[in-house]
Amino acid sequence: MKLLTLIAKDRSFHVGALIPGGTPGQNKILDFYELEAKPEHQNMLEFIKAQKTTLPWAEGMLDKAKAGLIPPQAILLESEALLASPVPEPVSCRDGYAFRQHVESARRGRGLPMIEEFDNFPIFYYTNHLAITGPGEIFVREKALERLDFELEVAVVIGKEGRNIKAAEADDYVFGYVIMNDWSARALQTEEMKLNLGPAKGKDFATSLGPYLVTRDELLSKRIEGTKGERYDLQMKAFHNGKQVSDGNLKDMSWTFAEILERVSYGVTLRPGEVIGSGTVGTGCYMELNLTTLKDSPVWLKPGDEFALEVDGLGRLENTIRKENA
Repeated sequence: MKLLTLIAKDRSFHVGALIPGGTPGQNKILDFYELEAKPEHQNMLEFIKAQKTTLPWAEGMLDKAKAGLIPPQAILLESEALLASPVPEPVSCRDGYAFRQHVESARRGRGLPMIEEFDNFPIFYYTNHLAITGPGEIFVREKALERLDFELEVAVVIGKEGRNIKAAEADDYVFGYVIMNDWSARALQTEEMKLNLGPAKGKDFATSLGPYLVTRDELLSKRIEGTKGERYDLQMKAFHNGKQVSDGNLKDMSWTFAEILERVSYGVTLRPGEVIGSGTVGTGCYMELNLTTLKDSPVWLKPGDEFALEVDGLGRLENTIRKENA
């Protein structure tokens, strides 16, 4: 199921889903809240917590929609819908560092050796879960526009509570997958990292998720079974003003999400609605590309630019950069 969060006319959130079988440009959305005005149909966190009842109910409603048995007011064209992040207010947001190619290439471009400790355990940091956005405009302050960058990632959303989770069982704690753009202000980040405390203002102004939260069953045909957790053969691409600038694959994660979840949950209770990113795929940001293939003509993002991330099975997340003047 491809779940989403709609922004209604009164600016409230409605949980919905993409109706299967649509055609490009004519995809339709089913608004669950228009069918039944329940709290779990207005808040994705509540929907996830109640998944034992909400998912079967939603499947039944989608079947009725395909059969033409749903009131017309509960169906709208995706092209006419205003979407928020599928999880607008996550419980928390962490981001990993799981792709060796990204780390290795960026360090090589600066004349630095690979970090030896990379292979010892999966690392992560906390980013601002209150600055989550969905598709659409991203408003960025002037200082953050200095060397503004994208990061092409996929994130998991936790579906059930767990603590000290073992990698062999960790995938069962994943509710679904979503495209993630970890916007990065490289000038600010470079200043901050000199203090050896990790990114702060260089990362906390916006993280985009969307357009869908895709449940695990949707990706079965792309699953690669392994001894250390599931991998998925999902092509990942980025487009800057319509031009493709990045090409990677989720299967190239050096650390699986299962291994990341084992590390994250050590001595810590994970709860439904927490978001955990993969980290940047190889070639998945200008910081890396500007040190390699774009070394002679570096590129950064600027106001007015249109940027899109595309991942097989997860959709296409489109954003436009705007300068925040207020």
